[in-house]
Amino acid sequence: MLYKSFQGWKLSALGMGAMRLPVIDGDDSRIDEAAAEQMVAYAMESGINYYDTAWGYHNGQSELVLGRLLQKYPRESYFLASKFPGYDLANMDKVEEIFEKQLEKCGVDYFDFYLFHNVCEMNIDAYLNPKYGIFAYLMKQKQAGRIRHLGFSAHGSYGVMKRFLHAYGADMEFGQIQLNYLDWKFQDAQAKVELLREFGIPVWVMEPLRGGRLVTLSKEDTEKLHNLRPEEPVPAWAFRFLQSIPSVTMVLSGMSNLEQMQENIRTFEEEKPLNPQEMKALLCIADTMVRKNILPCTACHYCVSHCPQGLDIPSLLALYNEHHFTEGGFIAPMALSAIAQNKWPSACIACRSCEAVCPQQIEISAAMASFAKELG
Repeated sequence: MLYKSFQGWKLSALGMGAMRLPVIDGDDSRIDEAAAEQMVAYAMESGINYYDTAWGYHNGQSELVLGRLLQKYPRESYFLASKFPGYDLANMDKVEEIFEKQLEKCGVDYFDFYLFHNVCEMNIDAYLNPKYGIFAYLMKQKQAGRIRHLGFSAHGSYGVMKRFLHAYGADMEFGQIQLNYLDWKFQDAQAKVELLREFGIPVWVMEPLRGGRLVTLSKEDTEKLHNLRPEEPVPAWAFRFLQSIPSVTMVLSGMSNLEQMQENIRTFEEEKPLNPQEMKALLCIADTMVRKNILPCTACHYCVSHCPQGLDIPSLLALYNEHHFTEGGFIAPMALSAIAQNKWPSACIACRSCEAVCPQQIEISAAMASFAKELG
């Protein structure tokens, strides 16, 4: 197992995420504890020492199960991370209650790593609002030794991350973002990595395989990669991409079975970053994957001045592309929840004034109607 240095600690370069543990009969709230125990045991034996859970994973069962499984090992033999569930605004005034309950659920006296969970458009104002006392309370717990290292995770935009960092960046020790070769450009991950670098904050990675999307590629793309590295499995390319980014310290993988874990651990037995030719080939594959499935909006904003409804059409199309490419998911609904309903895709009156000035000749009104229908 490879290890990365972090403030005097040696962290396994691969961490075990506990959001996609094996379950019984497809029920996300019924974790197969025997299978999960086998996975934790194998992870421990193989040198993984970082374990990531959260309040809402597996409908609240992840912290309980992972806590029970880790209690079989010396506390100093692993690093445990959990998060404050700010993805639900109803939790904002319950930080003390929730934090105490999380320690109880996990059966520990402290968290090695603790995060503001999912900084995004929906909750950024609340996270920054001192009336809730979230930052003040977590800093107090850090000073008391009940949080060893404080950080944040973010699914929000670059602008949202920047707001958060301008407020709390001096006290953030790590930043967890959705980072993979597909989202390097698609989700502006490259700019987010650079933003964290500007603040001197190391990168924690979530969704390295894009929820499994990067486990298998088309036959043509697989052959391209095989010709460059005949011995490298397709999923390993996603991890080699991350090994090519110097600021990446922790890569979290939500492994669902022992076979996935064994394959990922084999990949992390050595560091094999991509050379320029390999990087170019991989990003070209990502670009082709995205272009096949999204509208070619360049955010020129010509459309905006012609919209009688005052819609931010480029932003809505970006969310449409994310939602369409991912075949659903939470990012688009989450972002839309932060804006007035009269600025949603459903507000489009299909006047097509925007289409008359669109250089890409995008059928914007049809996209807005489709998006509104998909969102219900």
